[in-house]
Amino acid sequence: MPPVAQTFQLALRHHQAGQLSQAESLYRQILAVQPNHAGALHFLGLLAHQAGHRILAEQLIGRSIALEPNDPDAHCNLGEVYRATGRLDEAVASYRRALALDPNHPEASDNLGIALAEQGQFAEAITAHQRALQLKPDLASAHNNLGTALVEVGCIEEATASFRRALERNPDYSDARFNYSLVLLLQGEYERAWPFYEARADDPSWPKRNFSVPRWNGGPIEGRRILVHAEQGFGDSIQFVRYARLLAARGAQVILESPSTLAKLLSEASGVGETVIAGEPLPAFDLHVPMLSLPMLFQTTPETIPRETPYLFPNKALTETWARRLGERLGERSPRLRVGLAWAGRPENARLRKRHIDFATLRPLLEVNGVDFISLQIDQAPAAIQQFPNPSQWIDITAEIHDFADTAALLAHLDLVISVDTAVAHLAGALGYLVWTLLPFVPDWRWGLNSETSAWYPTMRLFRQPFLGDWDSVLQRVAAELTQLAARDAAQRASGGSRFF
Repeated sequence: MPPVAQTFQLALRHHQAGQLSQAESLYRQILAVQPNHAGALHFLGLLAHQAGHRILAEQLIGRSIALEPNDPDAHCNLGEVYRATGRLDEAVASYRRALALDPNHPEASDNLGIALAEQGQFAEAITAHQRALQLKPDLASAHNNLGTALVEVGCIEEATASFRRALERNPDYSDARFNYSLVLLLQGEYERAWPFYEARADDPSWPKRNFSVPRWNGGPIEGRRILVHAEQGFGDSIQFVRYARLLAARGAQVILESPSTLAKLLSEASGVGETVIAGEPLPAFDLHVPMLSLPMLFQTTPETIPRETPYLFPNKALTETWARRLGERLGERSPRLRVGLAWAGRPENARLRKRHIDFATLRPLLEVNGVDFISLQIDQAPAAIQQFPNPSQWIDITAEIHDFADTAALLAHLDLVISVDTAVAHLAGALGYLVWTLLPFVPDWRWGLNSETSAWYPTMRLFRQPFLGDWDSVLQRVAAELTQLAARDAAQRASGGSRFF
């Protein structure tokens, strides 16, 4: 074998063994001798992709393809680079090119399915994953990815089976363990799910916390100082800070580490003794625990969820401030229902965009009479409101909201909150306020599959899509319910009675 070929084979062995620096050095040695060595360019580009250097990866793999345009692996890996940068159309095209060159390429078919799912094309994604499994039945990633796509179209039992098959093939597959936990939680099988839910911390992108004190394992904590560190999204922190009360009831002094936008609000939470903003120096503590491990440590089932609300409370001074602000905007108009409205979650991918409602779709709500709508949608005050009936019913003072403590103080002056699955919905529920939450066809695990009420928030009502993507029927139903609510409230006030809710 010529020396360059020998060096390339050695580089591949290092690469496959995870010895990446040795592999990179050998690829570069090859390119110093043969600058147009397609294989070395391809795999050096793959190393760049693995290190997060997407532009360099695209350049190197692109040069490799220019030299060897019929290499399906290179097209497949270029698709991975495109997908990592959100260029889904280009990713799909690259995977399809790889499959045109090699129809029996299971990884290209599996990756195609991932990209299609991220575009919201779940039926095509399922077909692509199934094709990958026909080609390679033991491909654990394809079983896992098939499961995630099946969840999105409501095939829950089939998805559960797919995650189990992935774990049968690779019991240590952390993505499959975490996804399995989510589908179990969605079905209310909390006890089985919580141990698998711990796999969330195995994700390489998960923030690693190294403390000199032990992690709490559920044992005695009376007289101990325990650091609870928030994780995941704002809504998660609002939902699970309820466990501080349970820790305090066992005699612990709870120190809560929180994002800055939540710190003032969560400092008012039941059971929280001290709050520190994430990134600031920590006080002394004896134990630590990630916030979303608390349900497992308290052996939470759907029947034992700590449901008592409120467990958060608006700041009194801010509540008075927001009373004045809202009063100035409402003026002397006759009393009407005050309804806070949040209609959009984060739109980064198809699974998050499903919680987003286009503003125009809200029209049935905005046509309801006897209601003042107060925007709770930060940074999305639409000029389109002027196109709808009764624009004077719309109030937007979100520019004056600086953190969740402000939002909580504003909510104290509303009669109802209507929100998609965002932190606003969690906040209203945690405060014990009336809230209607609008859910996609297959929601996040915490809302379950069928109920119109929430096991986590007694004052919350759930409005679910009857099928995938159908916000229109949801908004029609909510508008009808709101019309009745406004009419009953107006009649009650006209008769001299107090507000009925």
